[in-house]
Amino acid sequence: MHGFIPHTEDDLRAMLEEIGVESLEGLFSTIPENCQFKGILALPPGEGEFGTARRIRELAEANRPATRQLAFLGGGIYDRVIPALTSQVLSRPEFYTAYTPYQPEVSQGTLQAIFEFQTLIARLTGMEAANASMYDGASALAEAALLAGASTRRSRLLLPRSLQPSCRRVVETYTRGQDYVLEELPYDDRGEIDLSALDGALGDDVAAVLIQSPNFFGVVEDLEALIPRIQAVGALAVVHSEPSSLGFLEPPGSFGADIVTGEGQSLGLPMSFGGPSLGIMAVGAAHLRRLPGRLVGSTVDASGREGYVLTLQTREQHIRREKATSNICTNQGLMMLAATVYLAALGEQGMRDLAEGLARGASELAGRLQALPGYEPAFSGDFYQEFVLRTPLPAAEILEAGREFEIIPGIDLSADYPELDGRALLVTVTDKHRLEDFDRLAEFLGGFGS
Repeated sequence: MHGFIPHTEDDLRAMLEEIGVESLEGLFSTIPENCQFKGILALPPGEGEFGTARRIRELAEANRPATRQLAFLGGGIYDRVIPALTSQVLSRPEFYTAYTPYQPEVSQGTLQAIFEFQTLIARLTGMEAANASMYDGASALAEAALLAGASTRRSRLLLPRSLQPSCRRVVETYTRGQDYVLEELPYDDRGEIDLSALDGALGDDVAAVLIQSPNFFGVVEDLEALIPRIQAVGALAVVHSEPSSLGFLEPPGSFGADIVTGEGQSLGLPMSFGGPSLGIMAVGAAHLRRLPGRLVGSTVDASGREGYVLTLQTREQHIRREKATSNICTNQGLMMLAATVYLAALGEQGMRDLAEGLARGASELAGRLQALPGYEPAFSGDFYQEFVLRTPLPAAEILEAGREFEIIPGIDLSADYPELDGRALLVTVTDKHRLEDFDRLAEFLGGFGS
């Protein structure tokens, strides 16, 4: 152990005496004995550069990434076509080395990119302002919940059961230890929020209702019916959207949503293992001052030349730490830039074509699969790019069988939705799928029909 630490024996002894520990091993005394490794690691002899690279490549080739299989995965992270232009722009050194604009007057390129992203997201969501940006969609939703609590000075948050499970867990984590009370709203036979349950739960102590539309089941919620109910009791309507759907569906802002959040991974970012991803957050003007992150504005200087400025910078390095609403920085700027290039490359018509193609493909695939013996739709509501399919066998068995054929037919919902009896798959269509892919999935699933 000592060989890996650049300190002398005297240094180590002095530090251990200062903190009252007899040995380096004492630093790890809180780790249970059965979790501690005893003895010497059986490491192979060291190798040169080529040998090491070869060994790493062999290990990597043992993986079976979803992108090399026929995958119908979704539920928040999507394997989409990414225009080559996106990586070309991101690979330019002036972009991938850009850091937080601490000195905004000399960071005009970075500020312009942020400004363009904000503008595109505001247009996409139908809101008045968007920040740049959050770590991911789940933390953006959690920040929206905290914003709603601070704005309304209320403590109850209503979370639909149809909300993405990981989002629910992140909101729970963010609010733990605070005075918030989280309550769950059930879904109905359509897979939408149960309106009667919502009416019964609403009251003058509700800070916000966190709606996901399209929700985790892929079902499009009726925002026109939901938002007025929520706002009638003085609560905020927070809508968590998959951004590509807004090229096809009416944006939440057109229904009067107070806050819109989303996961921006589908806007030009790969389906990586563990990220990075991109959190989207947009608000109405009334909540601008509580918006975490940063806002960039456009202006002109004394000579009339266009320039960009940090209009709002509520970060802990910029103002008093206890007053900060965010510590978002650094690499999120690169993810934001990827989304900006993606949206600019597709344009308004391209986003509409993408969304319509996803909706059409999902409808086509759902029709094929639901016609197979033993399969049926779990919900009757309108869906966008993904749907829940009831299966004749436990979904886990079907997924396991798919390994042999390099097919991942969807996500098994049994862990988060035990009420579906373990026989439910969330199936997602992306713009990479072809009709022959639908045929292959239908043939595979047809082998399990009753």
